[in-house]
Amino acid sequence: MAKTSSVEKNKRRRRMAKKFGPRRARLKAIVQNKELPMEERFAATLKLAELPRNSAKVRIHNRCELTGRPHAYYRKHKLSRIALRDLGNKGLIPGLVKSSW
Repeated sequence: MAKTSSVEKNKRRRRMAKKFGPRRARLKAIVQNKELPMEERFAATLKLAELPRNSAKVRIHNRCELTGRPHAYYRKHKLSRIALRDLGNKGLIPGLVKSSW
């Protein structure tokens, strides 16, 4: 099991990214629009920099839903390789066939 603080920090980042997502997208559109005057684009850049860093989607780390493990993560199942193997052995993942010979 991963550290509880790391898992909670990642949850907080997800909440902040969802909360500030529309505002961040609007500001980024202004910054990238080459037809607007330079002063307006620069002001949007400064406002974007004032937003919390953890509200950026890039800072979210994919973690296993069961254990919180950050590495060996399968996006399709939202599980780590270890949790996927355990659930697969028990037959709890539909469509997953574990081969052994």
